[in-house]
Amino acid sequence: MSHLKYESNATKSRRRRTVALLAVLETRFDAEGTDNMLLQRHIPKIVAILCGAVSTATLAQGAGPTVQAGVREVLLQTTQSWNGKPYTHYPKGKPEITTIKVTLAPHTALPWHTHPFPNSVYVLSGTLTLRDRDSGKTLVVHQGQAVGESVDDVHRGESGDEPTVLLITYAGTPGVPTSIPAKGEKPEY
Repeated sequence: MSHLKYESNATKSRRRRTVALLAVLETRFDAEGTDNMLLQRHIPKIVAILCGAVSTATLAQGAGPTVQAGVREVLLQTTQSWNGKPYTHYPKGKPEITTIKVTLAPHTALPWHTHPFPNSVYVLSGTLTLRDRDSGKTLVVHQGQAVGESVDDVHRGESGDEPTVLLITYAGTPGVPTSIPAKGEKPEY
């Protein structure tokens, strides 16, 4: 085993226990007056089996995870928001990604608000109805679906008959709020 360039403490410990076990076996054979020829014939087999077990454990320990590509599923890739308005630019300054989880009680409407930069919403559970205040346009988004939210357009989200849980990711800038309440409205979260 000394040919291994790097040997973990666990491997060294296993090797020491194997050597100690062999010493005990050899002492036992001698104490029982066992024929030396019998001892010489069986000890190499025992050593081979134990060394194989230690080597297998050592190899398994250092194998690590299998490297392979993940399975990709594009949930959303868009150049415009759900209401059809194109995204025209990202905010100037240092980029900041913010991901939040929002939970809405059943039959709840968020306050009217805007977002100053592109973001996406993924529905983890429940149903979300997006409503544009000026146009009246709506979009129903179900569990497992993602949508690009509108930028600078007053809108809100409404839950259905069960709690709605959202995962929202914003491509913003430090110090700029992710949501801005419409005039006279409370904050979205």
